[in-house]
Amino acid sequence: MAQSAPTPRPGILDIAAYVGGEAHAPGGGRQIRLASNEGALGPSPRAVDAYAAVAAEIHRYPDGGSTRLREALARHHGLDPSRIVVGAGSDEIIALIVRAYAGPGDEVVYSRHGFLMYPIAARSVGAVPVTAPETDLTADVDALLAAVTPRTRIVFLANPNNPTGTMLPADEVRRLHAGLPSDVVLVIDAAYAEYLTRNDYSSGFELVEAARNVVVTRTFSKIYALGGLRLGWCYASAEVTDVLNRIRGPFNVASAAQAAGLAALEDVAFVERSRVHNEAGRARFAEAMRAIGLRVHPSVTNFVLVSFAGQGAGRDDSEAARQFLKARGILVRQMNAYGLPDCLRVTIGTDAEMDEVVRALADFLAA
Repeated sequence: MAQSAPTPRPGILDIAAYVGGEAHAPGGGRQIRLASNEGALGPSPRAVDAYAAVAAEIHRYPDGGSTRLREALARHHGLDPSRIVVGAGSDEIIALIVRAYAGPGDEVVYSRHGFLMYPIAARSVGAVPVTAPETDLTADVDALLAAVTPRTRIVFLANPNNPTGTMLPADEVRRLHAGLPSDVVLVIDAAYAEYLTRNDYSSGFELVEAARNVVVTRTFSKIYALGGLRLGWCYASAEVTDVLNRIRGPFNVASAAQAAGLAALEDVAFVERSRVHNEAGRARFAEAMRAIGLRVHPSVTNFVLVSFAGQGAGRDDSEAARQFLKARGILVRQMNAYGLPDCLRVTIGTDAEMDEVVRALADFLAA
């Protein structure tokens, strides 16, 4: 007798599963991994030591409240530790927010080229993802507000944005929040905040202090280079924090991740060195790309979008360029899923790695 398979909830099969940047190229030679926006200098040595130091204690459950890490984050940023929630990457925080505040028939709004986890999280709870047009690959406040309807429950703003690398100044973010109904949650995803020192930028903590419907998410995966440990956090009102703590897993963050995150946070000099390296490396790489005839979209993050449009003779095919690089052991990110098929996203790595990318793309264009 034939058996039928379990049937998932409506909408689950409409989800296009997230596909991360490639981690392996064919062959056994050196691999240059520039597809996932990982920190160019790797993690702080202090973080590595802290991770190793807890090895003998992995039979113990972790602190379910990530207490020491929350207290350190609060000291570092001048926040209330009771309103910080730590998660297994900011991906988990995003999923928890959507699970808590959206459901079947509700709408979740984000900008056209926003992070793919927003629509995935929305569809996972039966909500409808709604995109708002961007202007010059930058979130448009007026377009976001125009997309809000009585069914909107959450608006996501990645600032700076992945994958475009653009940002909105603080006054525009405040204007966005001011235009939202008080029962709509504004989630400011500030995963790349540490790369900015501009006076017109804010990750949004001041909005959290002033309003009950704002959540700021942060991560240890980028400048702190702890992507393999899955460590993220958010700052929110007491009401939102209470809700997220009710539905998150009781031991959702591993002891090793907490220890490494604490050590990485305390190594301020290493973080600054990583930021300075990135800023110089990004400018140097962008100039080299323009010198060989490729367009680089402006970015304030640790990656850039390189456009292959209009190269002629078939050289506007970004996928051909990606495969050319891959054959040389260089891994970058294709942008079709984000609606940017002419672009590749290239993480800023070490100077030597970026030099190899420049040489390879020059060879590709000359072929």
